[in-house]
Amino acid sequence: MNQYILEGDDCALVIIDLQEKLMKAMKDQDRVYKNTNLLLAIAKEFDIPVIVTEQYPRGLGATVEEIKNHLPEEYFYLDKNSFSALNEEMQAILDKIGRKKIIITGSETHICVFQTARDLVNKGYHVYLVRDAVCSRFDENYENALSLMSSLGAVITTAETVVFDLLKQAGTPAFKAISPLLK
Repeated sequence: MNQYILEGDDCALVIIDLQEKLMKAMKDQDRVYKNTNLLLAIAKEFDIPVIVTEQYPRGLGATVEEIKNHLPEEYFYLDKNSFSALNEEMQAILDKIGRKKIIITGSETHICVFQTARDLVNKGYHVYLVRDAVCSRFDENYENALSLMSSLGAVITTAETVVFDLLKQAGTPAFKAISPLLK
């Protein structure tokens, strides 16, 4: 049951490859940006570490402004060429921050997101794949990846489910800070 309960002090948020050239080809960009930014807001409220990856940024560009403008002052950045973001550098970050529950957003769902989730589950992490904050160019690839990750043991969830699970109750300062973003 523990894998279905999120606590801010045991989570990290990983944003995979939301890059300029890559996102131009994606479906549902606005939905992904909105929900990733909602997760960035809750990460700020609960001091949840944020890790941002970029796949071959020289060719695919930097993280899109829609996300970059909402990143915390301090976050971890990974420039990668492997499809899975779980390389030695990310493993060192995860070891340093000591978080076992990893909330994932990004693109493409069936490539970098899937391979990262698979590798994290394989290493014993609890993965929370935020289905309304990931995207692929084609629906069948997106749906197939969600199915594969669910079969692996990742929790397939939504941004609002993550937010309300972290908030736990209404009326708190965190709830008051986040609630305007839920409209």
